[in-house]
Amino acid sequence: MHKFEVWAPSAADLALQVGEQKMPMQPAGGGWWSAESKEAGPGTDYGFLVNGEGPFPDPRSCWQPAGIHGLSRIIDHSGFRWTDKNWQAKPLSSAVIYELHVGTFTPQGTFRSVVERLQYLLELGVTHIELLPVAEFSGPWGWGYDGVDLFAPHHAYGTPDDLKFLIDTCHQRGLAVLLDVVYNHFGPAGNYLGKFGPYLTDAYKTPWGQAVNLDHKGSHEVRRFFADNALMWLRDYHFDGLRLDAVHAFVDNSAIHFLEFLSSEIAELSAQLGRHLVLIAESDLNAPCIVRSREANGYGLDAQWSDDFHHALHSVLTGERKGYYEDFGSLAQLAKALTSVFVYDGLYSPHRENIHGRPATGLSAWHFLGYSQNHDQIGNRAHGERLCHLVNLGRQKIAAALVLTSAYVPMLFQGEEFGASSPFQYFSQHEDEDLGRKVSEGRKNEFKAFGWDPDEVPDPQEKAAFERSKLRWSEITQGEHAQLLEWYKELIALRRSIPELTDGRLSEVKVTYDERAQWLVMKRGDIEVIYNLAGDQQAIPISRIPRGVLASNDHWDLRPGLIEIAGDSVAIISPNALASMQEHATQYASA
Repeated sequence: MHKFEVWAPSAADLALQVGEQKMPMQPAGGGWWSAESKEAGPGTDYGFLVNGEGPFPDPRSCWQPAGIHGLSRIIDHSGFRWTDKNWQAKPLSSAVIYELHVGTFTPQGTFRSVVERLQYLLELGVTHIELLPVAEFSGPWGWGYDGVDLFAPHHAYGTPDDLKFLIDTCHQRGLAVLLDVVYNHFGPAGNYLGKFGPYLTDAYKTPWGQAVNLDHKGSHEVRRFFADNALMWLRDYHFDGLRLDAVHAFVDNSAIHFLEFLSSEIAELSAQLGRHLVLIAESDLNAPCIVRSREANGYGLDAQWSDDFHHALHSVLTGERKGYYEDFGSLAQLAKALTSVFVYDGLYSPHRENIHGRPATGLSAWHFLGYSQNHDQIGNRAHGERLCHLVNLGRQKIAAALVLTSAYVPMLFQGEEFGASSPFQYFSQHEDEDLGRKVSEGRKNEFKAFGWDPDEVPDPQEKAAFERSKLRWSEITQGEHAQLLEWYKELIALRRSIPELTDGRLSEVKVTYDERAQWLVMKRGDIEVIYNLAGDQQAIPISRIPRGVLASNDHWDLRPGLIEIAGDSVAIISPNALASMQEHATQYASA
C-alpha cells in the first residue's frame, strides 16, 4: 500500500494514474489531495491528471527516468546502504572548494564516472566538491539551472542510487560534497507546477519572468516546498551543504525572509542528524545581512560568493572594462577587495548608476568565498573563455596565488588548476524547437553590453557546445598545464601548513601597492605575498629578510629590504625556513 499526496489548490479535480489504472484523489484539506494504491511501491511509475489533463509528473517526484515530461517513479531512500555513519565535513574555514559540472567533468558525464577522479582531487588538496545543479532539467545535457523537477536527480547523470554512491564514496575518501540548488525560478520546459498551485506570482518580475511566490497567497506551501527540497538533499542524499543560486532574485516581503526561514530549518536538521551542514549564497547585493547570524538580525547563512573580489582581480589581470567590469580595474580596488570584502559597500556604481552595497564590518573572511573563475564568469562569456585563454601563464599563477593566499575560502572551477584548453560554454538541449530558438537568440542579446559580436556566439542548442566544454584530462601531464597544476598543489599545501593563511580576521590582512609601477604586496602575519603585475622585472619593497621563498618564476633575487622579481610573477616569502616549503616549493632558499 502506497499513499500519494499532492498540493494542488488550483485543481478542481485530481486523479492518480498508476500504469493504465486511474483513480480519483480526495481533498485532504489545505489544498492537499490524497489517494492510496495497493499495487504501488518502489519502482512504480505514476502521474497526476489535473482537471482531466495529463498525466503530469509529481511536483515532488523523486525520479524522472523518462525526463521532464515522463511519469514519476517511486523510490525507497531507505534501501541504499550508507557507509558514512560517523562522517563529518571539514569546516568551511579550512576548505578548498572545487566546483564541477557532472556532464563535462569526465568523458562519460555521469555520477559514477566522477568517482574515477576523486583521487586526483585529493592529491590536488581539495576538501569539498560542489556539484552544479543536478535536479531534472530539459534534455540530456545542460547547465542544470533550468530544472523543473527539483526532487529528482537528472536521469542522464544516473540513478538516485548512483548519486548516493558518489557522495558515499566521497565521504569514504574524506571529501565533503555540496550541491548547487536553484530556488529563484523554474526552467521554461516541463514546468507543470502552475497547474497544481501558485508556485509563481505575477506580483514581481525577474530575469526569468514570473517570480517565485514567497510572500503572496499560498506562499506558505511554496516556502515549505523549497525547504523540504533542501532537507531532502541533505538528509536523504547526505550532501554536506547547499549553494543557493542568485538569492538576489528572491522577492520576499514576509516578516521572516525565506533565507532566514531556510537557514533555521537546516540548523534544526543539523541538530537532529548530529552533522555539520552549511548554506552558501550567491548574492549580487553586497548585503552583509545574508551571512550575519539570525541572533544579530541576519539571515544566518554560513557564507556567500564574493563577486567583487573576482571582478577586481579579473579586471586587473585582463584589462577588461566593459559590462560590469567598468566598475573595476585599479589595484586600489583589488586591495580593498582583499581587506574589506566588498569594493562597493555604499559607493556609487557607474555600471549600476546607483549606490550599491554596505560594509561587511565585523564579519570574518570565512563567510566569503574567493575565486578567480567559476561557471558563471567563464560560461557567461561569448565563447566560454577561461582565464588561461585571456592571460599568460604568469598571470594565471598570480590569480591562483591571490585566491589561495587570501583570507577568503578559496574555490576553484574544474580545470582551472591545469589551465584546461577546453572552454566552458553555455549549452542546452530543449526538444521544443521554438524554445530552443528563443534560447539561442536570447544568448546573443546578452553580450551586447560587453561589446562581443552576437553573430560569433556559439549556438547553445548545438551539441558541439557541450562536447567542446568537456575537460581533456590528458593535458594534466603536458607542458604548461602540468606546470600550473604543480603550482596549485604547492599553494594549497602551503595554505594548509601556514596558520596565517587560514586566519579569517580581515584586520590582519595588510596590503600595499603602487598603481603606477603595478605591484601589490599582501602581508598576513609573518607571510608576505609579492605580486609584480608589470611586464618587466622590478624591485619591490619587503618588510624583512626572508628565509623561505616560494616563487612562480625562476627569476628573483633578494636585496636588503627588496625582492627583485620578474614581470607577471609572484613570490611568497617567510621569515622562517618552513618544512612545507622544502617539501612543496618550486624555489626554496636560505638567506
